[in-house]
Order: sequence, then C-alpha cells, then structure tokens
Amino acid sequence: MKNLRLYICSFAIVLLALSGCAVEPQTIPYGQANCAHCNMTVADNRYGAELVNDKGKASFFDSAECLIAYVIEQPEQGEKAAYLLVTDFTNPGVLTDARNASFLQAKALPSPMGMYLTAVADQAAGAEMQQEYGGRLLTWNDAVTTVRKNERPE
Repeated sequence: MKNLRLYICSFAIVLLALSGCAVEPQTIPYGQANCAHCNMTVADNRYGAELVNDKGKASFFDSAECLIAYVIEQPEQGEKAAYLLVTDFTNPGVLTDARNASFLQAKALPSPMGMYLTAVADQAAGAEMQQEYGGRLLTWNDAVTTVRKNERPE
C-alpha cells in the first residue's frame, strides 16, 4: 500500500512538472509588451504577432513585418519556432498561423511599422478585404520577400 501511494504521488509530480513545460502560444499583453524586433510597445490588437520558440518562450511583435524582419535576421529562430502567429485583422486579438495566413498590402491600411501589411486568417477573408481596400494579396512567402526587399505600396 505504501509503494502504491509513493507511485501515485511520484506520477502526480511528474504530470505537474510536464504540464508546466507546455509549448503553447501566449496571450499578447497589448500595451505592456515591447516588440522583440523594434522595441516599440505592442499596442494595436489588430496587428500584433508572436513567435513561440521550441522551449515555449514567447516573443511579441507590434506587426507582421516586425515578426518577418526578426525571422529574416535570425533564421534559426524561425526554423526552430513552435509557433509563428499573426493577428487576424478581422478578429482583433485572435492569433492565426502566419504561414497559412494571407497578407493584404494596401495603402488604405497602414500597419504600425509602415509596410502596410495586414494579416487575415485565410485567403477568402483576404480577397474580401482586397475588394474593399485594394492593394495586393500575399502569402507568407510573398510577405517575407516583400519585407526583405522593403517593398511598400505607392
């Protein structure tokens, strides 16, 4: 009986330890966190972004272009990231996988860092926004190229 109790207690401790090490996205603390790339306050809940590394440490960004610039400058961070997330503009504060998101680059939608990149969860939402605001619709890879080349709408 004593061995069973010891086994159960040991198992419970191991479960608690493992649950504390979960690699999961964090809620972006808007107005409190600084961007890991440009150090500005992450303030607009329509444009925030997040990288969670393979150990579970979250880094916050004030825009998709800052997340992208960070990953360009530190490719190992992007490669080892458990999550690369951007905020869905149509659902403020809601994060979506950056690699599957669509990005609208439109002069009518200025983003915090001035590259006019607005992320949405999917291509259909992006196409709908493009109808309203104009601009060009980009994939994650297109957005990376756009930031790398510092392309802005005219």
